[in-house]
Amino acid sequence: MAVSGPALWAAVLVFSGAGAIARFLLDATISPRLAGRLPWGTLVVNLTGTFALGVVTGLSLRHDTGLLLGTALLGSYTTFSTWMLESLLLTEDGRNGTAVANVIAQTAAGIALAAAGWGLGAAL
Repeated sequence: MAVSGPALWAAVLVFSGAGAIARFLLDATISPRLAGRLPWGTLVVNLTGTFALGVVTGLSLRHDTGLLLGTALLGSYTTFSTWMLESLLLTEDGRNGTAVANVIAQTAAGIALAAAGWGLGAAL
Protein backbone atom coordinates (compact mmCIF):
# COMPACT_ATOMS: atom_id res chain seq x y z
CA MET A 1 0.00 0.00 0.00
CA ALA A 2 2.00 2.98 -1.24
CA VAL A 3 0.22 6.08 -0.02
CA SER A 4 1.40 9.67 -0.19
CA GLY A 5 0.20 13.26 -0.14
CA PRO A 6 -3.49 13.89 0.56
CA ALA A 7 -4.26 10.17 0.35
CA LEU A 8 -1.79 9.52 3.17
CA TRP A 9 -3.41 12.12 5.39
CA ALA A 10 -6.86 10.72 4.62
CA ALA A 11 -5.61 7.23 5.49
CA VAL A 12 -4.12 8.50 8.77
CA LEU A 13 -7.48 10.08 9.65
CA VAL A 14 -9.41 6.92 8.85
CA PHE A 15 -6.99 4.53 10.58
CA SER A 16 -6.55 6.67 13.69
CA GLY A 17 -10.29 7.26 13.93
CA ALA A 18 -10.94 3.53 13.66
CA GLY A 19 -8.36 2.80 16.36
CA ALA A 20 -9.83 5.36 18.75
CA ILE A 21 -13.38 4.10 18.20
CA ALA A 22 -12.28 0.48 18.71
CA ARG A 23 -10.55 1.45 21.97
CA PHE A 24 -13.64 3.30 23.19
CA LEU A 25 -15.98 0.42 22.35
CA LEU A 26 -13.78 -2.29 23.88
CA ASP A 27 -13.19 -0.30 27.06
CA ALA A 28 -16.90 0.54 27.33
CA THR A 29 -17.72 -3.16 26.97
CA ILE A 30 -15.15 -4.49 29.43
CA SER A 31 -15.02 -1.88 32.19
CA PRO A 32 -18.60 -2.26 33.48
CA ARG A 33 -18.35 -6.06 33.42
CA LEU A 34 -15.00 -6.35 35.20
CA ALA A 35 -15.16 -3.46 37.62
CA GLY A 36 -12.80 -4.08 40.47
CA ARG A 37 -9.31 -3.42 41.67
CA LEU A 38 -7.65 -2.83 38.29
CA PRO A 39 -8.77 -0.69 35.34
CA TRP A 40 -9.49 -3.78 33.23
CA GLY A 41 -10.71 -1.97 30.12
CA THR A 42 -7.42 -0.10 29.68
CA LEU A 43 -5.44 -3.24 30.50
CA VAL A 44 -7.21 -5.30 27.81
CA VAL A 45 -6.94 -2.50 25.24
CA ASN A 46 -3.23 -1.98 25.85
CA LEU A 47 -2.36 -5.67 25.88
CA THR A 48 -4.31 -6.52 22.73
CA GLY A 49 -2.78 -3.48 21.04
CA THR A 50 0.70 -4.49 22.13
CA PHE A 51 0.22 -7.98 20.71
CA ALA A 52 -1.18 -6.55 17.46
CA LEU A 53 1.76 -4.14 17.14
CA GLY A 54 4.10 -7.08 17.63
CA VAL A 55 2.37 -8.90 14.78
CA VAL A 56 2.54 -5.85 12.52
CA THR A 57 6.24 -5.42 13.28
CA GLY A 58 6.97 -9.11 12.78
CA LEU A 59 5.28 -9.08 9.37
CA SER A 60 7.97 -6.70 8.06
CA LEU A 61 5.43 -4.74 6.02
CA ARG A 62 6.24 -1.92 3.66
CA HIS A 63 7.26 1.19 5.57
CA ASP A 64 4.10 3.21 4.87
CA THR A 65 1.82 0.26 5.62
CA GLY A 66 3.59 -0.42 8.90
CA LEU A 67 3.33 3.23 9.87
CA LEU A 68 -0.38 3.40 9.10
CA LEU A 69 -1.15 0.22 11.00
CA GLY A 70 1.35 0.69 13.81
CA THR A 71 1.19 4.42 14.37
CA ALA A 72 -2.22 5.56 13.14
CA LEU A 73 -4.38 2.53 13.95
CA LEU A 74 -2.66 0.95 16.93
CA GLY A 75 -1.22 4.21 18.26
CA SER A 76 -4.72 5.61 18.63
CA TYR A 77 -6.07 2.28 19.87
CA THR A 78 -3.64 1.89 22.76
CA THR A 79 -3.48 4.43 25.52
CA PHE A 80 -0.34 5.02 27.56
CA SER A 81 -1.67 8.28 29.00
CA THR A 82 -4.86 6.69 30.34
CA TRP A 83 -2.83 3.83 31.85
CA MET A 84 -0.58 6.30 33.69
CA LEU A 85 -3.49 8.49 34.80
CA GLU A 86 -5.41 5.50 36.13
CA SER A 87 -2.29 4.36 38.00
CA LEU A 88 -1.91 7.83 39.52
CA LEU A 89 -5.58 7.91 40.51
CA LEU A 90 -5.17 4.54 42.23
CA THR A 91 -2.37 5.99 44.35
CA GLU A 92 -4.41 9.11 45.13
CA ASP A 93 -7.18 6.76 46.25
CA GLY A 94 -4.71 5.11 48.67
CA ARG A 95 -4.48 1.95 46.59
CA ASN A 96 -0.71 1.99 46.15
CA GLY A 97 -0.35 -1.78 45.85
CA THR A 98 -2.96 -1.90 43.12
CA ALA A 99 -1.25 0.96 41.27
CA VAL A 100 2.09 -0.84 41.41
CA ALA A 101 0.43 -4.09 40.29
CA ASN A 102 -1.19 -2.22 37.39
CA VAL A 103 2.14 -0.82 36.20
CA ILE A 104 4.06 -4.08 36.65
CA ALA A 105 1.34 -6.28 35.13
CA GLN A 106 0.90 -4.15 32.03
CA THR A 107 4.64 -3.75 31.55
CA ALA A 108 5.51 -7.44 31.97
CA ALA A 109 2.52 -8.73 30.02
CA GLY A 110 3.05 -6.06 27.36
CA ILE A 111 6.64 -7.12 26.74
CA ALA A 112 5.63 -10.79 26.60
CA LEU A 113 2.73 -10.12 24.24
CA ALA A 114 4.77 -7.86 21.98
CA ALA A 115 7.36 -10.65 21.68
CA ALA A 116 4.67 -13.27 21.05
CA GLY A 117 3.02 -11.04 18.42
CA TRP A 118 6.36 -10.39 16.74
CA GLY A 119 7.07 -14.12 16.67
CA LEU A 120 3.68 -14.82 15.13
CA GLY A 121 4.05 -12.05 12.58
CA ALA A 122 7.55 -13.22 11.62
CA ALA A 123 6.25 -16.77 11.17
CA LEU A 124 3.47 -15.73 8.81
